[in-house]
Amino acid sequence: MRVAVIDVGSNTVRLLVATRKDGAVRPLREERTALGLARDIERTGRISREKLARAAQLVRRYARDASEAGAVRVDVLVTAPRRQSANGDELGEVISSVTGLPVRALSAEEEGRLAFAGVAATLPAAPSSLAVCDVGGGSTQLVFGTAGGPVWFRTLDVGSLRLAQRFLVHDPPGDDDLERLRACVEDSFAGLAPPLPRCAVATGGTARALRRVVGRTLGRKQLAKAEAELRSSPAAQIVEQYRLPLWRAQTLLAGVVVLAAAQRRLNAPLVVARAGLREGAVLESLAASMQAA
Repeated sequence: MRVAVIDVGSNTVRLLVATRKDGAVRPLREERTALGLARDIERTGRISREKLARAAQLVRRYARDASEAGAVRVDVLVTAPRRQSANGDELGEVISSVTGLPVRALSAEEEGRLAFAGVAATLPAAPSSLAVCDVGGGSTQLVFGTAGGPVWFRTLDVGSLRLAQRFLVHDPPGDDDLERLRACVEDSFAGLAPPLPRCAVATGGTARALRRVVGRTLGRKQLAKAEAELRSSPAAQIVEQYRLPLWRAQTLLAGVVVLAAAQRRLNAPLVVARAGLREGAVLESLAASMQAA
């Protein structure tokens, strides 16, 4: 059985068509388009008419692609843009009107739970305790759990795109830019004391991009190295050196600062996961489809 998840996030709209094999999610088709809804939200508090229409057209195209790939079910998920925009309800309404598909607006807790499930399914053996850090464009989720599932959750309204737009005004960023960015992130993490895990994992676009910069393990030294590299290099150089999209190069440093704050509090190196929210949603969709069959 094949199912599809279309994820409308702060940075991108993504499609994953997948099935399950030997207990793991097997991707069959993946697509993404940078839309940057969080840019509008950061600038005006609302999503522009143009981007509402663009989001709906992208979802319609991806739904068609999913059907051509054999998906028997298509789930449309909207994450932080729905929660953070003054017209977040309108985003779901426009997408549903154009596509004819129901749109599920995820709460921050649902987003974290699905990311945890997606990560946990990729591990060869379940650790006694697991923390998942998901840095998105508009928000960050921290989830702690055991083999039985999540037991502790926090969401922070700091994400790589919104932070970069707010603070990283120079290319490369100046010292003042970085200090203001750090101060905002530290203020957001103030008082946060997550349970300490045996295993800590980072998911999301920032973490995956960092694999190209410093590798799969993101400890204190690796994150400090990434920060030093990114703060001294223009975005165009990062694009060329690490083969990243320009929009990712422009937001990566902000994501690093968030990951570093999370890593310090978890007191464990973060291992970059290959899966996350969409894979967790696929597992949920497959289970629901099997029950309905």
